[in-house]
Amino acid sequence: MTKEVKRNYLEINSLNDLKEGNKPSKDYSLISIDPINFQLNKFFYKNIGKNHKWVDRLLWQEEKWISYTSNKNVKSYVFKFKEDLVGFFELIFHPEKNETEIAYFGILEEYQNKKLGSYLLSEAIKKSFQNQVKRVWVHTCSLDHKYALRNYLSRGMKIFKTEILNI
Repeated sequence: MTKEVKRNYLEINSLNDLKEGNKPSKDYSLISIDPINFQLNKFFYKNIGKNHKWVDRLLWQEEKWISYTSNKNVKSYVFKFKEDLVGFFELIFHPEKNETEIAYFGILEEYQNKKLGSYLLSEAIKKSFQNQVKRVWVHTCSLDHKYALRNYLSRGMKIFKTEILNI
């Protein structure tokens, strides 16, 4: 049985276009995963992705995870509440195109619907522009969190491409 999925590609071309989300309490922090720890990326991918049909990396062997997270153009960040894990995002810098892709972005289920996504996305966009890129882009689909698209649009991102997939 196939299901129709709508995928939207969004971009923001200047940090000046960012409409920042509110910063939560000082008990929240955002840290770069340094040193690299592929297990954290894998944990977030599996636990956030299980509700949104993230499946492409489920077959990855440990070596592939290590290779990916060790790539100098990939940066991963963890969002925490005190010492508890809340969410994450992965950025891929594409120097040949002078752009940054927000590859994965999400919040663990127990922290969703607390207005944390707007702040986390704002931070992902700000970190993305640190390489002096001409644009930051992401894609989201109808399988993602019901407020994902709204969050991207509310932060100042614009849709530049839409496609329908049958999965």
